[in-house]
Amino acid sequence: MNNRKINFDTLPSFEGEIDPTQRAWIEVSGKAIESNVRQLRSKLKNNCEFMAVVKADGYGHDAKVVSEKAIKGGASQLGVATLKEGIKLRSFGINAPILVLGNLYTKKDLLICFRNDLMPTISTFRECLICNNIGKSNNLKFSLHLKVDTGMSRLGFECDQFVQQFNNIKSLENIAVKGIYSHLACADEKNALNPKSSTQLQKEKFQELLKIIDIDNTQNIKIHLANSAGMVLGKDFHFDMVRVGLSMYGYDPSVNINENLFLKPALFLKAKVTFVRTIEKGIGVSYGNKFVSDRKTKLAVLSIGYADGIIRNLSGKISLIHNKRLYPQVGSITMDQMMVDITDSNDIEVGSTMLLLGSEGDKSISPIDWADKCNSIPWEILCSFKNRLPRVQVD
Repeated sequence: MNNRKINFDTLPSFEGEIDPTQRAWIEVSGKAIESNVRQLRSKLKNNCEFMAVVKADGYGHDAKVVSEKAIKGGASQLGVATLKEGIKLRSFGINAPILVLGNLYTKKDLLICFRNDLMPTISTFRECLICNNIGKSNNLKFSLHLKVDTGMSRLGFECDQFVQQFNNIKSLENIAVKGIYSHLACADEKNALNPKSSTQLQKEKFQELLKIIDIDNTQNIKIHLANSAGMVLGKDFHFDMVRVGLSMYGYDPSVNINENLFLKPALFLKAKVTFVRTIEKGIGVSYGNKFVSDRKTKLAVLSIGYADGIIRNLSGKISLIHNKRLYPQVGSITMDQMMVDITDSNDIEVGSTMLLLGSEGDKSISPIDWADKCNSIPWEILCSFKNRLPRVQVD
């Protein structure tokens, strides 16, 4: 047994950090985010505000970059899912109004929310009382948004109880209701514009509640219903504000779009070739040998896998781009690596960069393409990318 000890003090030192593009990485175009926000805002009715939804680390794009560029493009508010996400944005010096879309129900969490100048989503009178007590203890008003369930069956006051609850809430002196909202469950479906669709019924139910509580005479309360898919259904869905997620990142959110929104995808997923090998005909590739070569085949090994967020169910279903040409991924995607058939290439070698998502020339691969291939949705694809993939801002 070799018991030789290494004196690390005598080894040469290397200054600087590891190159973020050493293995696999995500490139983010802040200019695309800014451009998309400007373009989408141009479709809104007059005086309708734009809330940029930056939860899940900006749908995997880097919440800091997305928030800053969205605000530059005209977003007036931000939406996050968790308390921690909101606090992180505040630590970056972002001062825009931030709504926590998830449910905060403990006094501790609501107090932290208050101290970080975040607005919670409130779905019960109990939380209103907690917020009022926090505001009273600090001799201030606690700003919040009320949510009503019109058909999502997730968060929100019950519709048949909201009118009475709202009258009770108005009597609380140390809260400031900054918004009332609901969420559409089926706005991206083909029949969403049908007068009898669940989407239209949700809107009508929401409008009826607002009429009963005489919201027009209530000052400084932002009414919002539409997500990205709801926004493109028309100005009847815009109210005082829209909450935009997927389309801000460059992807059409719905089948109900009759015009080109001129959106620019802001994310490019890339990985480098770390090894090249040639196998003979009849050789199995990767776990389970689900792919067997039908000819002499040259393979590129890329250092990216399902631990980075590439869904394993995409194995053998996707292609990658290099120099404006498509090359099929073969064999099972493994935790940290995948194989690509580059037999027809003369220019791919160790160190070459291949594009998994994004566009190059006339070739383009979208999260929507991946979602269609693995029975998922583009939101899940984008939110799956793990933190070990560095985010690199390219402009």
